Amino acid sequence: MSLIKAAITGVHAWAPDYILTNKELETLIDTNDEWITERTGIKERRILKGEGLGTSDMGVMAVNGLLKKKNLQPSDIDCLLVATTTPDMQFPATATIICDKVGIKNALSYDINAACSGFIFTLVTAAKFIETGMYKRVIVYGGDKMSSIMDYKDRATCIIFGDGGGAVLLEASTDENGIIDAILRTDGAGREFLHQKAGGSVKPASHATVDAGEHYVYQEGKTVFKFAVTNMADVSAEIMERNHLTADDIAYLVPHQANKRIIDATANRMGVGADKVMLNIQKYGNTTNGTIPLCLHEWESRLKKGDNIILAAFGGGFSWGSILIKWAYDTK
Repeated sequence: MSLIKAAITGVHAWAPDYILTNKELETLIDTNDEWITERTGIKERRILKGEGLGTSDMGVMAVNGLLKKKNLQPSDIDCLLVATTTPDMQFPATATIICDKVGIKNALSYDINAACSGFIFTLVTAAKFIETGMYKRVIVYGGDKMSSIMDYKDRATCIIFGDGGGAVLLEASTDENGIIDAILRTDGAGREFLHQKAGGSVKPASHATVDAGEHYVYQEGKTVFKFAVTNMADVSAEIMERNHLTADDIAYLVPHQANKRIIDATANRMGVGADKVMLNIQKYGNTTNGTIPLCLHEWESRLKKGDNIILAAFGGGFSWGSILIKWAYDTK
C-alpha cells in the first residue's frame, strides 16, 4: 500500500438558478407535491436553462470557484477528471472542454462514466495519481445536466432528476488524513433496469429512436430501489467493519442523493443518526454525479480535520461503492 495518501484539500459546487418545483411539475404531468415528497423526499430541483449550455458550463463554474477559493492558477493543475453521464458530446471528453474553457493547458483530462457511482469511482482513480507521486494537484468534477435526457411526460423519472455538480481538489496528505479505504463494485446484469436505450454504438441515433423517445432515461424503479437499498447499505457497513469503526466514530455519511428512503436505509444499516447524514435531496433532487460534491460543498464549514466521513453511492450498471475519508482540513 502506498505511504502517500490523497486528501481532499478544497471543494466548490455550482447549480443553476432555475428551480423546478413539485408544484410546477403538477402542471406538466399527473403528479402532486405530496406524492413526490413521500416517495423520494424531493421538493425541487435545479434546471440549466439557455441555448448551447451543457455539463461543461456547470463544470467551469465549479472549477473556477475552486481555483479562486484555493488561490490557484489554471497552470497549477496537473490533471482534471470528470465524472458525468451527460457529456457535452460523445467526444471530445467534457473534461477536455472544461480545461479549455478554464485555461488549464497540457494537463491530463478525461471522463469517467459509471452512472450515479461515477463521482466516487473517479475520486478513487484520481487518488492513485497522487498516491503514486505522478501528479501534485488533481481536480475531480462530478456533474450532470440530467434535464437533457429527461422525458417530462414520464412521472417515474422526471420528478427525480436535476442539474448541478461540484469539484474537489486532491493533493498529497502531509499526515494521516486523506482517503483511507474504498470498496467499488459493479454488476453488469443490472443494466437492463436502468439505462438509455439509444444513442450508443448498439443503437445509433435515428429518426425512429428519437420518435420513440429512446434517448431519455429508462428505469424500472422498483427493481432499482430494491438493489440500491441493499447494496449501498451493505457496502457502507462493510467499509466500517473492515476499518474497525463504530457509528460513534463516524462524523458524517455522505450518500448519493437518489431517494430519501434509500439514504435512510443506509444510515440505519450503519447505525448513524439523521444528524450525521448529509441530506440536500429536497433542494436538488438527483444530480447523478453531482450529488456528493454538492453535499460536501454545503457541509464544508462543519467538517473538522480528522473527521471520519463515508461517501456511498449506487447507480446504473449496476454500480455501487463506498469510500472512507479522514477529512484533511478545518475550514478557515
